Amino acid sequence: MRLKLYDTLTRAKREFVPLDWERGVPKAKRTVRMYVCGPTVYDLAHIGNARPVIVFDVLFRLLQPLANREGWGKVIYVRNITDVDDKINARAAELGISIRKLTERTYKDFAADAEALGCLPPTFEPRATNYIDRMRKLIEQLIRQRNAYVAKSHVLFDVQSMPEYGQLSKRTLDEMIMGARVEVAPYKRNPMDFVLWKPSKRGEPAWKSPGGIAKRGRPGWHIECSAMAWKHLGKMFDIHGGGIDLVFPHHENEIAQSRSAFHTPLMARFWMHNGFLQLEGEKMAKSEGNAISIRELLADWPGEVLRLNMLKTHYHQPLDWTVRGLEESAKTLDEWYELAGATQGERISGAVLEALTDDLNTPRALTELHGLRSLAQGADALALDELAASVRFLGFLRSTAAEWKGAKHAARGVDPGAVEMLIEARSAARKSRNFAEADRIRDELAGMGVVLKDSKEGTTWEVRR
Repeated sequence: MRLKLYDTLTRAKREFVPLDWERGVPKAKRTVRMYVCGPTVYDLAHIGNARPVIVFDVLFRLLQPLANREGWGKVIYVRNITDVDDKINARAAELGISIRKLTERTYKDFAADAEALGCLPPTFEPRATNYIDRMRKLIEQLIRQRNAYVAKSHVLFDVQSMPEYGQLSKRTLDEMIMGARVEVAPYKRNPMDFVLWKPSKRGEPAWKSPGGIAKRGRPGWHIECSAMAWKHLGKMFDIHGGGIDLVFPHHENEIAQSRSAFHTPLMARFWMHNGFLQLEGEKMAKSEGNAISIRELLADWPGEVLRLNMLKTHYHQPLDWTVRGLEESAKTLDEWYELAGATQGERISGAVLEALTDDLNTPRALTELHGLRSLAQGADALALDELAASVRFLGFLRSTAAEWKGAKHAARGVDPGAVEMLIEARSAARKSRNFAEADRIRDELAGMGVVLKDSKEGTTWEVRR
C-alpha cells in the first residue's frame, strides 16, 4: 500500500517518497515536510477557503501513520497566516479599527472555524509579520544575485532571470501576463516582474527596507511563503499545497524566488491543488458576490456535516455545494452515530486506507465506509470496529450520539427539549381523540422545520430545511 499523489508540476500521479528518505538522512533526523497556504485574515473565511483546510488535514492525518509504518520520521505541517496585505489595510480602514485588532480578531475566527470543521492544528502556523527579517534576507540575496532589482522604491523579481518560469502553470507568456492580476507599472523591466517589496502609504505598516536600498515599506505577498517555508521546512521540502487558484501567479512566483535564492532543482517535490467550489452550480467567490462564510454555514449545520460534504467529491474536482448535499451528509452522520457513536474502534479499514493512499480518493473511501455500515447493521462486530475506527480517523464522531443530535438541532435553531414537550402534548391530544389539537401541534412543529414520523414504536423527529 504505497502513497501516490498527483503532482501539478509533472501533471502525473507519482509514488510519494520523502526527500529525507531518498537522501538517506539518519532515521532519528528524518521528517516529512508539508506547507499549505493559509488565509489572509481580513474577513471571515468563506466555505471555499475551507476546502484546502479540510483536504490537507486529511493528508496530514494519513501521513502520520504511514510515516510511522515506513520509518519516514515525524510529520511537520506548516500552514501560514497572511497578516500584512492590501486587503487587510483596506478592511481595517473601512471598519475604523487598527490593523492589529482586525487581524487578531479575524485569525481567532478562522481558528475557531477550522476547529469546528474537525481539523487538527498544524505543527506550525507562522504569521507573516513575525518573519519580516527573514523576508528581507531573502530579498537581499536575490538582489545580490541579480534576480531582483530596485525601481521607484520597489524591489521586483526579474522574471527573465528565471528561464524555467511558467513551468508549474504551463502557461504561455501572453497567458501569464493576462492572468498575473498585477499592474504593469512603467518602472518594470518586464510586464511579468512581480513585487518583492513595496513602499508603505501613510498609516500602513512599514519596516526598514532590504539593505536600506528603498523606502520603508512592506513585503509583497509571494515572498512571505518562501521565507516561512525556508524557516520551518528548509530550502527544499516534500509537499506544497493550496487551492487551484494559487497555481498562478502565487506558487509560480514562490518557485522562482526560492529556486533562484537557494539554487535548488525544486522548491517542493509535490505540488497539490484542490479544485474550485461551486455554489448550487455557480462559481463561488467574493468577487462574484455570492460567497458564504464558514461561520454562516455553521449557524445552520454542525461542522461535521460541512466536513463530510467536502470529502464526498475528489479534491481535484470542482465541488458543487448544495443544500441537498448537506442534508445527505447529515443523514449519513446520523447513521454513523447511531451505529458507531459509542465504539472507539481499534482497526482502520484496509480498504479505506488503500483508497486514501490513492491520491486521497475520499469518495472511494466513503463508498467503503457505506459497505462497512451495511455489514455493521447486520451485527458484524469486525465491520463495526472498522467503521468506528475509520470514521474517527477521518475526523468524525467527535462527540457522543446525544451530543451530536443536540448539536445538529441547535445549529438549526431548534430546542430539542421544547420539541419533545410538544410531541408529548400531541400524543396526549391523540389519545384523548382531540385530533384538531394534535394537527395544530404538528403544524407548529412543521413551522419550526421539525418533521414527525409516527410508527408502532412511537414518534421520531428530525429537522429539515
